[in-house]
Amino acid sequence: MKKVLLVICVLSIFSSCKTQETIELLSPDASKKMVFLNGENKNDITFSVFYGTQQVVETSVLELVADALDFKGEVVVENIEKTSVNTTWDSNFSELSSIPDHYNQIKIYLKQGKAKLNVIARAYNEGVAFAYEIPKQNNVEDIKLSENINYNFTEDYPVWSTPKREKGKLTAQGEYKKIPLSQLKEGCERPLLVEVADSIKIALAEARLVDYARLSYNKGTASKFSIQSSLDGKIQDTKQDLVTGAIISERNDKGFKIHQKLPIMSPWRVVMMGNSYADLLEKNYIIQNLNPPSAIDDSWVEPGKVLRETTLTTKGGFAAIDFVASHNMQYVHFDAGWYGNEMDNKSDATTVTLDPKRSKGPFDIEAICKYAKEKGVKVMLYINRRALEGKVDEVFPVLKKWGVSGVKYGFVRVGDQDATAWMHEAVKKAAKYKLVIDIHDEYRPTGFSRTYPNLLTQEGIRGDEETVPNEHTLITMFTRMLAGAADNTVCYYNKRVDKMGSHASQMAKTVCVFSPLQFLYWYDKAPAAPVKDDGLWGDTKTIGNEPELEFFNNVPTTWDETKVLQAEIGEIGVIARRKGNDWFVGCINGTKAQQVVVDFSFLEANESYNAKLYTDDETVNTRTKVKITESELNNQSKLNLSVKANNGFVMHIKKQ
Repeated sequence: MKKVLLVICVLSIFSSCKTQETIELLSPDASKKMVFLNGENKNDITFSVFYGTQQVVETSVLELVADALDFKGEVVVENIEKTSVNTTWDSNFSELSSIPDHYNQIKIYLKQGKAKLNVIARAYNEGVAFAYEIPKQNNVEDIKLSENINYNFTEDYPVWSTPKREKGKLTAQGEYKKIPLSQLKEGCERPLLVEVADSIKIALAEARLVDYARLSYNKGTASKFSIQSSLDGKIQDTKQDLVTGAIISERNDKGFKIHQKLPIMSPWRVVMMGNSYADLLEKNYIIQNLNPPSAIDDSWVEPGKVLRETTLTTKGGFAAIDFVASHNMQYVHFDAGWYGNEMDNKSDATTVTLDPKRSKGPFDIEAICKYAKEKGVKVMLYINRRALEGKVDEVFPVLKKWGVSGVKYGFVRVGDQDATAWMHEAVKKAAKYKLVIDIHDEYRPTGFSRTYPNLLTQEGIRGDEETVPNEHTLITMFTRMLAGAADNTVCYYNKRVDKMGSHASQMAKTVCVFSPLQFLYWYDKAPAAPVKDDGLWGDTKTIGNEPELEFFNNVPTTWDETKVLQAEIGEIGVIARRKGNDWFVGCINGTKAQQVVVDFSFLEANESYNAKLYTDDETVNTRTKVKITESELNNQSKLNLSVKANNGFVMHIKKQ
């Protein structure tokens, strides 16, 4: 990722202050503001947040508790540094190819009682963020720490919350509900969307979580309408549900959550802000901007479309490779069972030891990788965390020797500091072996893929494996997707499609749900692959030759430009994305029929375009009932479509 344009830095250092003073930080366009140390209690580190003239977060408190330092007593400002940055950076792996990074920053050097700490805050046009540093002091080498932040509000605003975090339940993959913030339950995932007003939407989020405990939200007690964020405690003995992967062990939420050597810097605590759901989603790059630039030569990292091969046979592998090579896809992925029982801690991912419940073989991974290379296709393997934790230094060299190009981490541990640190270290080590990564289950992104772009995608989403209706996908698009890419595992021929929506709305997910690794045909097999319909994989169907499959062949997985044309959470979403000279438009509709008007003013002026429109039509004599219509467009054109409940459409627009 190459940096471009100009970085402008202005540094001002003010002399030591004996008394607390209110400190303001404005975004470059002056539309967002943070105010620090504006509370009545001089012993608190306080902040508030403004969007325009409206105070969207009332005076709130950052609270730190440590073993070796006492964060109690009067807060005194010792110095202030101010910095302004205006730059852009290039990405081959994002929703934009050129990403603006424009902010004003302030660093406040504080003493709280006898302890020293620094608060760093940034104000972007897209929102605000702050973190804290604890420098070396008083001969303290390391520290144990807990953190609580109380976000206060004036009203009982609606929030979009994941389920209560309980043993045996998945929250990051859970079903969102719209509730008053006063009814928020423990363990709500980030980002947390708060509807302040019709024209003001904010989302509480986290960025640059690498070696720290995960942040989550709960109903607060600091005021009548309060949200408290806290850190996850350690799980001593990791036990997981063998079907869902949900943690069934007790988590220790008492005591200190962080143990690090000084100096330390926390992850960023973020308040994303926009005038609509669409505005928030278009500007979700603020999360990546709060992470360091790429730390690797990422020229080898290849995004793309993936076909899952489930027979775990050499014949099935060759058939999948042939299909992928002939349909402009990039990867074949082999799922669990190739190295034994994935739920057995003794399973060994340095060997091919087939789980007899999954496959009778034969499965020659080296021959498969060799054939894939000849066809210009890459191979990915699933590995449960049980065969990776403490073993990546043995596993990765073997995968590299075989010719494997990527790994999907499964049933990963998330939450406490140890789990977080292991996960991100494993991504770093994968980069050394030129392995791309897809992290599944409860992991949610905080922008680390900017620093290590081989982390192409992750789950942390209630996707098609859960047979989610369009309505829920339309919630996901404007909540979970604020955090970044999500591997939704798109289905096409499986019978669950009729429960979720329609075939055209399934096609639209490749545009509307961003993922640099886009898994297609999740439950379907290549035509030449052996039949596997044993109940483990759902209703397996053979991929056909319906004319609309050309859209899957043509659709990219990363983008140069993104525009959210229509966004009503849970009701409808229309997104247009550009790659080169081509535009792709996806529409997913909810439970009510809609009249959708697409305004093509985003196209270049004085240019003509050819467009293919793919819609649901019961009169079409194919399995999938998708109609294809061709037309010519320019930037003055408009398209008026009647979209039935739970249907959708896609478009591929080419410049003439």
